[in-house]
Amino acid sequence: MHVKKGEKVIVLTGKDAGKEGEVVRAFPKKSLVIVAGINKMKRHMRPTKAGQKGQTVEKEMPLHVSNVAKAGAKKK
Repeated sequence: MHVKKGEKVIVLTGKDAGKEGEVVRAFPKKSLVIVAGINKMKRHMRPTKAGQKGQTVEKEMPLHVSNVAKAGAKKK
């Protein structure tokens, strides 16, 4: 894998193309990375305790490593 946790990357494809962020977590066996503030999805969470309400949470979802490039790297 060409990126590691803590490195700055640029998203190359998808709805967040051109945005820049830091790798929060990497999954080398699956070739996925989670980038801070990128690829956010809404997830509906159930209440965990009695009397508590369910809620909608925005969560960063993984991107395939081929869709990101190190920041400062030249595009071909």
